Amino acid sequence: MNVKIQSIKFDADRKLLDYVEKKAAKLERYFDNIVETEVYLKLENSQDMENKVVEFRLKVPGNDLFAQRKGKTFEEATDLCIDVLKGQVKKFKEKLRGV
Repeated sequence: MNVKIQSIKFDADRKLLDYVEKKAAKLERYFDNIVETEVYLKLENSQDMENKVVEFRLKVPGNDLFAQRKGKTFEEATDLCIDVLKGQVKKFKEKLRGV
């Protein structure tokens, strides 16, 4: 699976990029036919503590799965996105099987 990570309005350090890649790779446990994963890391310009935004777009044959979450840290937002995507991937897989 190809993982593309873009940090918008800031430069992400290697540790954060490695964390996101590792979490994205775990999605292959649930569905091994993921073609590509695009991840966008954004800083919102707000006074709120939860101003870190993470967006995941999974490209699977015939469809795209998407999740966006906010958090106090990028790691927290990434974990929330992965939890949402696990459910989406499982539903998509069941739909393919015709269950």
